[in-house]
Amino acid sequence: MSVRTEVPRRTRPARHRPAVTPPPGQDFAPAPSPDGRRVAYVSDRAGTPAVWVRDVDAAEAVALPGGDEPVLAVSWSPDGQWLACVVAPGGAPRTELWVLRPDGTQRRQVAGFGRRSAALAGWLPGGALMAVTETAERGAAVLVDADTGHRRVLAEDDLLTLLDVTPDGGAALLRRGPRNARWLELLDVATGDRVRLLPDTGRGSTDQGWFGSDGTSVLARTDAFSELAALVRVDLTRQALPPTRLAARPDAELEHVALSADRRRAALLWNTYGGRSELSLLDLASGVQRAVAAPGEVLDDVVFAAGGDRLCLTAQGPVQPREVWLVDPAAGTQRPLRPDTGAARTGGSGVAPQLVDLRARDGLPLSGWLYRPPGPGPWPTAISLHGGPEAQERPGYNPLFQALVAQGVAVFAPNVRGSSGFGRSFVAADNLAGRYGAIADVAACAEHLLDSGVARPGQLGCLGRSYGGYLVLAVLVNFPGLFAAGVAECGISDFHTFYSGTEPWIAAAAVSKYGDPVRDADLLRDLSPMTHIDRLDVPVLLIHGANDTNVPAGESAQVARALAARDVPHGHLVLTGEGHDFLARDNAETARTATTAWLTRHLAVPAVTRG
Repeated sequence: MSVRTEVPRRTRPARHRPAVTPPPGQDFAPAPSPDGRRVAYVSDRAGTPAVWVRDVDAAEAVALPGGDEPVLAVSWSPDGQWLACVVAPGGAPRTELWVLRPDGTQRRQVAGFGRRSAALAGWLPGGALMAVTETAERGAAVLVDADTGHRRVLAEDDLLTLLDVTPDGGAALLRRGPRNARWLELLDVATGDRVRLLPDTGRGSTDQGWFGSDGTSVLARTDAFSELAALVRVDLTRQALPPTRLAARPDAELEHVALSADRRRAALLWNTYGGRSELSLLDLASGVQRAVAAPGEVLDDVVFAAGGDRLCLTAQGPVQPREVWLVDPAAGTQRPLRPDTGAARTGGSGVAPQLVDLRARDGLPLSGWLYRPPGPGPWPTAISLHGGPEAQERPGYNPLFQALVAQGVAVFAPNVRGSSGFGRSFVAADNLAGRYGAIADVAACAEHLLDSGVARPGQLGCLGRSYGGYLVLAVLVNFPGLFAAGVAECGISDFHTFYSGTEPWIAAAAVSKYGDPVRDADLLRDLSPMTHIDRLDVPVLLIHGANDTNVPAGESAQVARALAARDVPHGHLVLTGEGHDFLARDNAETARTATTAWLTRHLAVPAVTRG
């Protein structure tokens, strides 16, 4: 880790601030065994995300040997003989696929060699054959045998992802296209012929897809036919017919779909206004859908277990860390996989946020989550900007927000235009020149906080990571004087250097969002914070992973050099062993502590003087 220490602008007497307890470890990405008796999952409780296995009725879990590299996901083979693990060497965006026996033996790499990145789509029924996407300059759809390591490439193309394969291996379902503009293709494996599924509406995106139970239909999660994403069915025997809508809501977006092993039932995760989750079960034959009680405000990683009689999922909330839960829809029961979960571990401490509605400068409806410190306002306030931009600020577990509130800093986490969860038009509203509107949305949030008495003038800051880190820099150079300090984590500072330094598939997919580096060069130059860096004159902390190849670490380094040349107070924290996401708990804690200290200091947050 390297740190550039800023010279303080002023000195202050030593003050006492409340100690903040480090956040507990989190469990996620559950993978039930085929018989439902055990669950493999990923946990960072030992410091680095690794695979653990727990008997559903046992008090203790067993950590499987997996090396020192962080694990992102795990999946159990249908025959119960293998676990497949997605590993991120050095925490970087490139990933590898490894397999091992459930007892931890015979561990070996099977995909993602060299400069290729591997992702697991799933297993073919009954055995050890995996459907895998490998990505470098192009995407490749590959079948990999966990027993032998044998590989068979089904197709290669630009921006290609393998989604599913029929049980006999005769057909494959592919996804193609850039961000927010994806479509599905049906591949005849024997001939190599491909046919585009779903009519091209010229709008929306189809991101998830699966073959139906009999192989004569395809299910797809798409927003190409409606403002909010829905589940549709395509009849492969009569592709000329329009798709049949199976599940849709006027008040919620379909976020994720999980199918039972027999493909006759679907678990649906709905994203309601603001980002809270709702769960339902859909019988695909009858079309009957029923709600299932959720064990948390934000749900993810849902998967069927025990032959379809039980659901395994991840649940979290503002004071509830991500953990794995078991849900029995028939009995209406739910319980945590870990016996010591919930309030017994966290103490239930923390602040629950309030959903706030406001208007952008051009009248577009916006919203966000407000975390208030105890006592009356106004307070020193920080606006937190999420990544993506096709992501969403939701009422999940965020120890940074709780740490800032504990120090007396209010946090407002908005969903500016470009965020997901609010429909097709909203997520596309920041494309290309629409990015000026997203930058102005942050200023509108600041003005709302000041006008409503939440924020204190002169004590308003902003922070964000990834795309949010870009927005921090963009707002500071476009609205000088509005903010007193900023923290930009892993953010783009110059679109020209970003496009030339990022992974090739990331660059290709980003063109639909940001613009083409050649065709839209003038636009991208003006939208780049480095172009106007001479306007930035407030203290900024820059944080980056040394191994980041998504947004390369040079994006923060060039800002640090420019600020140093003008003697603008700044910090530059580089975390070794990390990529775009800070996966090791100690590094995540270092970034959180540095961010809290920076904003507490530069927003002049009052504290109790030691007596």
